Amino acid sequence: MEKISENKSFGGLQTVWEHQSDICSCPMRFAVYTPPALADGSADKPVPVLWWLSGLTCTEENFTVKSGFQRYAAEHGLMVVAPDTSPRGTDLPGEHDAYDFGSGAGFYVNATQDPWRENYNMYSYVTEELPDVVFNGIGGCDRERQGIFGHSMGGHGALVIALRERRVFKSLSAFAPIVAPSGVPWGEKAFSGYLGDNVDLWKEFDATELVKSGHYFAGDILIDQGTADQFLDEQLKPHLFEAACKEVDQLCTVRMQDGYDHSYFFIASFMADHMAHHAKALNG
Repeated sequence: MEKISENKSFGGLQTVWEHQSDICSCPMRFAVYTPPALADGSADKPVPVLWWLSGLTCTEENFTVKSGFQRYAAEHGLMVVAPDTSPRGTDLPGEHDAYDFGSGAGFYVNATQDPWRENYNMYSYVTEELPDVVFNGIGGCDRERQGIFGHSMGGHGALVIALRERRVFKSLSAFAPIVAPSGVPWGEKAFSGYLGDNVDLWKEFDATELVKSGHYFAGDILIDQGTADQFLDEQLKPHLFEAACKEVDQLCTVRMQDGYDHSYFFIASFMADHMAHHAKALNG
């Protein structure tokens, strides 16, 4: 594992790392924010870790330079880890042809279709390999206190992962998530390409379908969604997830934020609330 960069931020350290992924069969990068007490060695116990999953076209960099999360991670004493959104450097046929499939668009699934299945295993990368790299290679963080959140495609990933791995995560939130990918253009394109025509397999990576089938999260799920989001009606449809949660008494707080769009200006505006949401569960 190689350290690519290091910058001091709000008393902690913002670093970027690269390692060879066995699951994705390529080099992968991820960003880590280490809070002040861990960075300076004064922490008397491991700190909670919060995983961020980014959206379409992003790398590990977008969140670290645009969201302003470091201030709040420092205040709450949280380590924050942000992986890339897809394998890199594989140059598969058609991989770079569209913004919503292939590079920058791994959709946090394990692909079953050629030529994607050798590399596009972002679900297992995020839930298995990367945690081992972070806990063993970075250290100082507590496996028993983990949370997860994300934006758009990453919000989809956070919801699906927390619902499927509910014993791992104690906190969950999302910004403008794709809550029902099986029935919207982004999800249909990604799932058909990565998973084929097995619709039952699609449901395993669809947060709304997971809730309907009995998966639940032991806590309140916080979702913020801008009313001026250009993707709201066609791609995001938060009301579908909200209705599914209500049907089974899953705690879920969906906040429609007037006038906000899909950008990092929106994310940065409510980052403090999300970090506090996670800190309450992880530090409580």
